[in-house]
Amino acid sequence: MTATNALSPRALRRARRRQSLSRSWAAYRSQKTGMWGLVLLGAIVVLAIATPVLIDASALSVTQATGGRMAPPSAEYPLGTDETGRSVLALTLWGSRLSLVIGLTATVVAIVIGTAVGVTSGHIGGWYGWIALRLSDWFMVLPSLVVAIALLAVLGRSMATTITVIALVSWPGTTRLVRAQTLTVQSRPYLERAKALGAGHWHQMTKHILPNVLPLVLASATLLVPSAILMESSLAWLGLGDPGVVSWGSILNRASENGAVSAHAWWYLLPPGLAILLVVLAFMLCGRALEAVFNPRLRGES
Repeated sequence: MTATNALSPRALRRARRRQSLSRSWAAYRSQKTGMWGLVLLGAIVVLAIATPVLIDASALSVTQATGGRMAPPSAEYPLGTDETGRSVLALTLWGSRLSLVIGLTATVVAIVIGTAVGVTSGHIGGWYGWIALRLSDWFMVLPSLVVAIALLAVLGRSMATTITVIALVSWPGTTRLVRAQTLTVQSRPYLERAKALGAGHWHQMTKHILPNVLPLVLASATLLVPSAILMESSLAWLGLGDPGVVSWGSILNRASENGAVSAHAWWYLLPPGLAILLVVLAFMLCGRALEAVFNPRLRGES
């Protein structure tokens, strides 16, 4: 009896998952752009986590600001100051935490909703599948930013409502993607065998369909995060973010409202804008690399 045959079914599944993850990681490492994106993303996340250690939260207080109004970069303030004398470097680093949290949380909520609706509508079908498909189509044709602005105007400005609104306008794309993959999995022989053996809908969806759509969901999530961060920044720049917190979008909003452009205070505008660009670039590089991993036809393009 071989070692593989001696394993229990659960241990065998775990071994196969480890082998699959190992192959996927090896394929990902072969994507140079993906590795650059992963390194850049890791550096941004580590810097955001370490911000409270590097810069005290009191640096965000207007009453404790000691710098001049929109003072240029100096030894004391490497990225200059804002209109109240606070360090732009401190604002940018602390703003990274909120922007990343909102982007990641909104993406997780949107992915969960989109995956649940996509799998159930594709598997169950019927009138439920038709209604779910029409609902996702309706959300997709609406302009996302306009809908988000309208919802925030009604629900009020807060971190929770921002996450909710971004998730509500972001889930339809995932639903369409997952539903299409679910319909593909439906026709595979092992699912037909599961049906013949009496497996119910829940067993089929959780044990057979969901594991096969998760790689696609993961690749979709890495591309959805930058969209969520950009939308949060856009909403905050328009003055619809939580006024009690600091994010990259809110920094740009205050800079534009206080005449940073006319005052040629580039140090006030460039850091948050560059931070948004870098984090979006990092997620896009990782997302494209994951697409290449799960779609072999794209591997030669990365």
